[in-house]
Amino acid sequence: MNKWKQQKLGDVADIKLSNVDKKTNPNERTIRLCNYTDVYRNSFINSEKASSFMVASCNDKEYEKFLLKKGQVAITKDSETSDDIGIPTYILEDFHDVVLGYHLSLITPDDNKLDGRFLHYFLCTKQSKTYFENNTGGSGQRYSLSLDCIKSIPLNLPDLSTQQKIAAVLSALDTKIELNARINAELESMAKTVFRYQFVENKEKGNWKIGTLGDVAENIRRSANPSDISPETHYIGLEHMPRKSIALAEYGNASELESNKYAFKTGEFLFGKLRPYFHKVGIAPVDGVCSTDILVISPKSPEWYGFVLGHISSDEIIKYADATSGGTKMPRTNWESLAKFEISMPPVELAKQFTDFFVPIAKQIRTNILESQTLTELRDWLLPMLMNGQVRV
Repeated sequence: MNKWKQQKLGDVADIKLSNVDKKTNPNERTIRLCNYTDVYRNSFINSEKASSFMVASCNDKEYEKFLLKKGQVAITKDSETSDDIGIPTYILEDFHDVVLGYHLSLITPDDNKLDGRFLHYFLCTKQSKTYFENNTGGSGQRYSLSLDCIKSIPLNLPDLSTQQKIAAVLSALDTKIELNARINAELESMAKTVFRYQFVENKEKGNWKIGTLGDVAENIRRSANPSDISPETHYIGLEHMPRKSIALAEYGNASELESNKYAFKTGEFLFGKLRPYFHKVGIAPVDGVCSTDILVISPKSPEWYGFVLGHISSDEIIKYADATSGGTKMPRTNWESLAKFEISMPPVELAKQFTDFFVPIAKQIRTNILESQTLTELRDWLLPMLMNGQVRV
């Protein structure tokens, strides 16, 4: 640590505040725009992630200044809350048509002094977050980082080789976490494709009958009050549930919960009933408790396990839940309504065949989630010690 050099970010990197908006104007260059949410939700940007970025336009000067290049770091610079600023993402490759958008800052490290991946991980530390929160401008409904504030953040820098070694350790963990997420997405896509082919698009339903979701599934209500919850209890809220994915890869702990919750068991289904159009449905990867804005659902018999999940995670039931939910600003669905969702019910033997196909997939998804959770905890434990020289590579 005593050999690390104290410097300001502005001394070892070029920093620019983007002003590229979301408009598409005639006579401007067509580009893909890396927006606030693209930076906020991704630890790195590559061509796969950029393929879904929105189309916009910019002039030649903006293109030259804010075109994304390998080794750069982008951060959020404006937000409604002070803890959402300074969130980084690492640019993993060179782009010819992806430009950084408004409310973001683009940092280009000096290749001889600062490694971009090292900077990315430094900006993930508590030290960095605390600096930005304490030095943000604005109040009330909007917070912002000035150019001088970003330039002035203090760094403790080892030599470039050490920076690269530290970044390599941390990025290896992130690469495996990302790989697990991609595998889970592919497994889920395969399962959904087979489900739709067998139970939605299948036109030969001679011995099928019309039923409802309530015929094969039930809402499990296990109340858990704060006195029954320990600090080690896993907690899942709507904030932990991704949209349109059954793989619930994140969960917290219940150490500070003050209101009643619902208890759930590993493998049961969680359905977000608040604003159901957000499409938050998934399989519980662990035992725990969840928000009362989440329904805990289970098949009435094991044979219907895959069939039930296929329906409650489908676009059709989400549209139904949205159309039948109550309230305007904060619409909610409920089990009494969902139980009436009409479905075509196959013979139980066919449902069991799909469940036998799906259960190994669900188990592999859970294995990947638990492994990624362990790797995330390891990364977060190593991060501050590596970044302040307490642990050497």
